[in-house]
Amino acid sequence: MTDITRRDFVKAGAVGTAGVLLSSKASGAAAAMPERPLGKTGHMVRLFSLGGQATLEQQGTRDQSVAIIHRALDLGVNYIDTARYGQGISQKYIGEVMKTRRKEVFLATKTRDRTRDGSLKLLEESLESLQTDRLDLWQLHNITRTDELDQIFGKGGAIEALTKARDEKIVRFLGITGHFDPEVLSDGINRFNFDAILLALNPADPHIESFQTKLLPLANQKGLGIIGMKIPARGRMFRQGGVTSMKDAMTYVLSKPVHTVIVGCDNIQQLEENVEIARAFQPMPAAKMAQLEGLSVTYAADALFFRKGGAGFGAGEEDDH
Repeated sequence: MTDITRRDFVKAGAVGTAGVLLSSKASGAAAAMPERPLGKTGHMVRLFSLGGQATLEQQGTRDQSVAIIHRALDLGVNYIDTARYGQGISQKYIGEVMKTRRKEVFLATKTRDRTRDGSLKLLEESLESLQTDRLDLWQLHNITRTDELDQIFGKGGAIEALTKARDEKIVRFLGITGHFDPEVLSDGINRFNFDAILLALNPADPHIESFQTKLLPLANQKGLGIIGMKIPARGRMFRQGGVTSMKDAMTYVLSKPVHTVIVGCDNIQQLEENVEIARAFQPMPAAKMAQLEGLSVTYAADALFFRKGGAGFGAGEEDDH
């Protein structure tokens, strides 16, 4: 099997620059990127949003990371997602920008702890690192099993921390995230009235535990803000004889009933290319979507390595974007 990086395909792909406006409220440079309402939150989110992994989670990349974040905001990105990636370094890099540009961003982070007290401690650490006194969205991180939900919703569970933080107006909205098992996530959003869900989608999705079949309709029915991730699948989505461009992969996901996608970027060039894809977005014809699904069938387990039934994580790989 030939390994072909995401960057190789993005460089090779021809990306248009014409934008399609979904909202007349945007102006200037930001107007070129379409917007969608982020569920019931009231936030008009741009189609491309910045994820807090890739360069942003690596030690020793402060200058590069801060430059990526500033450039993202300059290009109209208005949603940033992070967590305790890189032992918390991602939040610190983002905080370097938030201390002067917090009002420009719908800011989301997560708790991986399943208890009330542990989650509240993580929230305090996150706010300090992000150099802010509030979050727009606080999420349960990477829910994979029913017993995790039982702990979260049991006495002293993390949901008590989420609701406490919301009641005290430290966070505005609450969410749940995951990419492993659609049935577990469906159980989660049936147990609680969340505002948003971060879920994994790419052209290989229909072949293993399909989120677009088993989870996406329920999330839309409940009016959740829906954020897509795992589009390039750490580069495993792209290969000769399969899906070969970020433009195809991202357009596929944005043609589904989602509101935005998050992608971690290695450098400013990747960021700008992703923004151009979002600016040029036109819904993908069903025949083209089916073609991409067919091209990915032979390596679906690898392109969905993060999913139940997928190939599994490799060394050093984290769990979002």
